Amino acid sequence: MAGLENSALDRWQARDDGPGAENARWATEVAALPDPPAGGGRDLNGAVVVQGFASDEGIRRNQGRPGAAAAPDEIRGALAGLAVHRPLRAYEAGTVTYEGEDLEGGQEALSDRVAAHARRGALTVVLGGGHDTAFASHRGLYRVAREAGESVGILNLDAHFDLRDEPRATSGTPFLQIAGLHEEAGDEFRYAVAGISPANNTRVLFQTAERLGVRYLTDDETNDATDEKLRALVDDAAAGVDRLHLSIDMDVLPASVAPGVSAPAAVGVALGRIRALVRAAAATGKLALLDVVEVSPRFDVDGRTAKVAARLVDDTVGALPARPGEGT
Repeated sequence: MAGLENSALDRWQARDDGPGAENARWATEVAALPDPPAGGGRDLNGAVVVQGFASDEGIRRNQGRPGAAAAPDEIRGALAGLAVHRPLRAYEAGTVTYEGEDLEGGQEALSDRVAAHARRGALTVVLGGGHDTAFASHRGLYRVAREAGESVGILNLDAHFDLRDEPRATSGTPFLQIAGLHEEAGDEFRYAVAGISPANNTRVLFQTAERLGVRYLTDDETNDATDEKLRALVDDAAAGVDRLHLSIDMDVLPASVAPGVSAPAAVGVALGRIRALVRAAAATGKLALLDVVEVSPRFDVDGRTAKVAARLVDDTVGALPARPGEGT
């Protein structure tokens, strides 16, 4: 049985430097999600909706370190104080929860929420939760895209392919599950990954990626890549699709930068490279969904990982193409 916890708006607290756009922070701009208009429609076109997913069960099933269920509020708290330098319409949609081990029920509830936001035209920012978040969030967007006759591509920033073949959903299976969705519908599965750690992905996973036509860069390749090569990966992920899903697994970063994750990285990808990738994804103009996953506050140091996650959300939103009439 899944539910929605709406007190998340209380987490948007920051210092008050005074009124006016020149003093704006995320905390001053985020409002409660309004009810949809009676007749439907894209009333949130150009807006950002923050949606939480408090999930640890997928990590447990994948034999990882639980703790990510507490992440949504921690990331909200870190994001709240960041300054806003351009107009921002942002809304808080609460956090999807579920009882006990009912991950599948929670995923269905999250899919429904993401689909509802997408139908209203919003960019949904999903704060997980384990990487099982990605299957649920993608499924919600994909349902709406198919209604509109549109396609969805994926760019994942991650040390892992997350293409495990398991009898039930885990934090290691989301993109194989997504591949199944596309295959069932007769659509092309467009999936690109930056940050893959060869030491942490078996040969079977590389073979699965090859079979599915996944384009990827290893952690070393991503670190060594020029800005042009990184943009090429992003452009390839966005080419030929109508909407782009960006998924950021915080374990793509070195453990020194992101210690509070389920699987800390011995090498990882430099933060500057990851920031370049998220900005490039936003700049495509096709970004419709962002999920940030695998932050585990119980293992964090001085809130470091949550702060980096918040900055990546801010980087992404700040790099979205300006809308007509929008100031800078």
